[in-house]
Amino acid sequence: MALAPTGNRTTDRPPSPTPSRGFLSSTLGKKTVMAVSGLIMLGYLVAHVAGNLKVFFGPEEFNEYAHWLRVMGAPLLHHEWALWIVRIVLLAAVGAHAVSAYQLSRRDIKARPTAYVHRRRRASYATRTMRWGGIILALFIVWHILDLTTGTVHTGGFEEGKPYQNVVDTFSTWYGNVIYIVAMLAVGLHVRHGFWSAAQTLGVGNARRERLLRGLANGLAVALTAGFVSVPVAVMTGVVS
Repeated sequence: MALAPTGNRTTDRPPSPTPSRGFLSSTLGKKTVMAVSGLIMLGYLVAHVAGNLKVFFGPEEFNEYAHWLRVMGAPLLHHEWALWIVRIVLLAAVGAHAVSAYQLSRRDIKARPTAYVHRRRRASYATRTMRWGGIILALFIVWHILDLTTGTVHTGGFEEGKPYQNVVDTFSTWYGNVIYIVAMLAVGLHVRHGFWSAAQTLGVGNARRERLLRGLANGLAVALTAGFVSVPVAVMTGVVS
């Protein structure tokens, strides 16, 4: 009687990963996660800068907008439920973006031959800017929450329910302006390169659309940076007080 072969290819081969898991663990999968999470954050930034610009219409309208954020979705949703849903989605997007960026960075370093590194830098200027910009923005988000959401590091007496005055207080200090403006410049650079990269990853970009997409990326970066920076500049110059 013949014995069954022990080296069967089908039984000895480790189980292949599921298609979804295999895709997410691939370089393209991680870039796709970065692209989608980046676009979610970009949508938030556009809405956020639009809300920030209400500061130019005076304290009543700005404070009313801040109050609306806490009651949006009512009466279907309870107080601040919609706001917390936005926060959770945004936090998940930031986490997915940061983890994917770190994993891609580590993968790039491991794939880089040692001898090649000594000859010249492999990472482009845009890539290095994105990495440092991401770190700056991560630190800024923590500071921004502690300053204008919880009031932990706020100078001038944080008052719950008075966001207009809290914003004016923050930008009445030199360090508040420096931190904010540097972070917003980093946002502009991040959006400029990130939007273009996301379009390429998701297959939207091609030779015919390249000029349009680059123009859109530059326009978004300039508009967002100018919109955010206009608030501290307005406080410094006395336009908003």
